[in-house]
Amino acid sequence: MTLFAADTFDPEQARVFSAGFSERIEELLTTFLAEQHEVISQIAPAAGELVTAISDLTRGGKRLRPLFAFWGFVGAGGDPNEDSIVQAGAALELFQAAALIHDDLIDRSDTRRGQPSMHRRFESLHRASGWHRDAPRFGEAASILAGDLCLSLSEQLFATIEPSVPQARSIFDRMRAQVMAGQYLDVLEESAGPAYGPSDAVKRARTIVRFKSAKYSTENPTLLGGALAGASDELLEQYSRFALPLGEAFQLRDDVLGVFGDPAVTGKPAGDDLREGKRTEIIAHALTLASDEDQAFIQGRLGAEDLSDEEVNRMRDLLESCGALAATEESIARLSEQGFAALEELEVSPMARHALRTLGLAAIRRTS
Repeated sequence: MTLFAADTFDPEQARVFSAGFSERIEELLTTFLAEQHEVISQIAPAAGELVTAISDLTRGGKRLRPLFAFWGFVGAGGDPNEDSIVQAGAALELFQAAALIHDDLIDRSDTRRGQPSMHRRFESLHRASGWHRDAPRFGEAASILAGDLCLSLSEQLFATIEPSVPQARSIFDRMRAQVMAGQYLDVLEESAGPAYGPSDAVKRARTIVRFKSAKYSTENPTLLGGALAGASDELLEQYSRFALPLGEAFQLRDDVLGVFGDPAVTGKPAGDDLREGKRTEIIAHALTLASDEDQAFIQGRLGAEDLSDEEVNRMRDLLESCGALAATEESIARLSEQGFAALEELEVSPMARHALRTLGLAAIRRTS
């Protein structure tokens, strides 16, 4: 089956390819994690709960990162029926699960996708079982171990790709290091708080966006797929010019949803990022656009453990009234325009270009 010769194509065919690939990801994850559950349970049956929790977290979902990898692979001439891209996509899903588990613990988030976050899940298990000592501490410890196991399983699955592609391995390794560095910068920004000052807050926030999220959400998956298909350096550079701006727009949209999103859709409480003290780009804009009084309010109350609902609503209102929300939306629009302009320059088939455009639009228009 070839996807590359025709100048025209049926968009429905692209959707079918994406759906089929997502099904193969689901099948591989189900089989692989069932095998790992058996291995872990042989140590002790109780330990199998770690893998069960990971299985529940990775079940379903949008498969955004694997799909960027898949169409990067196909766009570079890869055979969509090959196993290597499925293995890479599943490894990306496990890596994302690890990042989510650790991020929720760091941020003390109670929910993920409308369900208890990993540390809350294990905390609830402790309480329901009537175990001894501190339930929250058990939940935190267990979630660290579940996240670490996810990282290990992600690496284990990626290593099954044969033959090994050194450039793909380099991208996968660099991606993991970038996320850890970006996560640390995020924690550092929250901890430094007002001590850092607002002068270059937007620049710092964008650096965090780029390395904590954007590169591993869109750019590196697309590069990984391209590398597995033997893409030229020129095509990989084109992929970066397309995917990185859209990855940044994707995370900025997430930041907006973290403040203004509908809890019924996002699965998180309204204004959750404000309670967690996230110093995102929208907050950075407010620290330069808001009045001195409002800036002092943000600096003093953002992330406060006793932040009231009234204060959350006041902060949301001032983020909108001072122009911080509009400035962030402008950034999203500018980055989106940059990414989609680069998409038109990609030397890929019309089908691959259509599929990548569809993924990009889904990323920046997301509501959850």
